[in-house]
Order: sequence, then C-alpha cells, then structure tokens
Amino acid sequence: MKSIKKFLQMKKQQEPIVMVTAYDYPSGRYAEAAEIDLILTGDSLGMVILGYTDTLQVTLEDMIHHTRAARRGATDTFLIADMPHMSYHISIENTKINASRLIKEGRANAVKLEGGKSSRLEAIKAIVDCEIPVCAHLGLTPQSINTMGGYRIQGKEEAEYQAILQQALAIEDAGAFMLVLEGIPERLGKEITEKLCIPTIGIGAGRYTDGQVLVYHDLLGMCEFKPKFVKQYANIKDEIISSISKWKAEVKDGTFPAQENIYIPLEK
Repeated sequence: MKSIKKFLQMKKQQEPIVMVTAYDYPSGRYAEAAEIDLILTGDSLGMVILGYTDTLQVTLEDMIHHTRAARRGATDTFLIADMPHMSYHISIENTKINASRLIKEGRANAVKLEGGKSSRLEAIKAIVDCEIPVCAHLGLTPQSINTMGGYRIQGKEEAEYQAILQQALAIEDAGAFMLVLEGIPERLGKEITEKLCIPTIGIGAGRYTDGQVLVYHDLLGMCEFKPKFVKQYANIKDEIISSISKWKAEVKDGTFPAQENIYIPLEK
C-alpha cells in the first residue's frame, strides 16, 4: 500500500498519481488489480450507485457502508472516503466523530471534505489533530451546487481565481496532505500545483496537476452523461444490456438452461 510519504515523493519526482473511485467490493477489487495508486470512495456514489440527482442526499451511513465494501475488495490500496454533506458543518466535535467513523467503521485511510473557507480550515485542523489524514477539495465542489448555481466551472473570473488560489495555500497550511481540484481553468490548476508542496489531483483541472481522478462509471462508459473532462475507455453499459438481452432471449426460446448448465439432467 502506498503511503502519504510516497505520494509526496511522487510529486517531487513528477510521477503522475492515479486515483479512481470505487464504491463496492468488485470495483475496489478491480481497481486494486489494475494497481491503481489510490482509491476514492466518493459521495458521487449517490448519483452513480443510488440514483440520486446530486450528492446532497448521501448520508454518513451510506458512506460508511460503501467505503467498507470497497475496502473488502481493495485490501492493500490507500483509500480515501468522502465526508458527505452536513457531516463536517455543524460543529468541530461532530466533525471529529464523523471522520473517525469513516476510519474505524469504513476502514478508510483518510477522509476528504470540500471547500476552503475558514470553517473548513478549522475542520481540517481538527481532523488532522485526531491523527486522521485529510484530502481537501476546491473548485467545483458538488456539495455547493445550490450556492454555485449548478455544475459550472470555477475560477474563470480573476477574483474567483485568486480566492481559490489563496484557499489552496491555506488548506496546505491547515495540514491537508492532498488537494483535489475540480472544474477549474488549466492555468489555475498549474499555478496551484506549482505553489503547493502537497500533491494535487485534477478532475477537469487540466494537464498540470500532480495526478488525475475519474469516476469508475464514467471511464467505463456506464453513465449517460459524459462531461468534457471524461474519456471513456470502454462501453460497459451497452455490453451489460446486450448480455442481459441475449440471456433473456435464450430463456424465452428454451435454449437456456442447456444440458451443460444442469446438475442432474433428465434423459430425453
């Protein structure tokens, strides 16, 4: 299993860091078999697994359940679990308890939270004080879509650009070991990466971050919606539908189950 120290070395050596999401036993197992550097059990599971319209409906119990399942599949890969909406907003004490549950019950190695305002910096400091590593997340933060006005690129205007840059610097000072940058101009992704000592992981943040992350279902072509930053490396959705349809047809015409699929077949 790679460590935080190893991720820092990879940044210094300019070795790209590869992260993918996993939400259950098979996706965790397949990610580990592909020798991925680290796994994120993200609250995006609300949309790709649970069928929600956004991530805001995801609960801490959802995150613990799916993180634990991903861990059973990926026993030897560094795993980060998302802290869902309102799990780090109420109080510092509540934040510490919720982060610790993702570690103790979910078996994650670290937690991730969104935003860079002062309350988020205090949350990062408090969690790190509990000896729990924290990955931060800036730019397009999906838990903030109602205040952002939807899923839109962040940092296009100069004031917003500078605000995200300053938040990134403050996040490093607060003790985060890694920063996810989502939905920002490539220039901003590059500048933040050059200014920070901790690794940056991009998703729609251009070519100059220290690593990249994609959602498991996006890269495998299992989702209808395809953002600009996604490249599909397979079309599993069509394969699944086709396979189920073929099986259905064989059941309908009586060719399944065939004799080789039966334990003790009757003689005809």
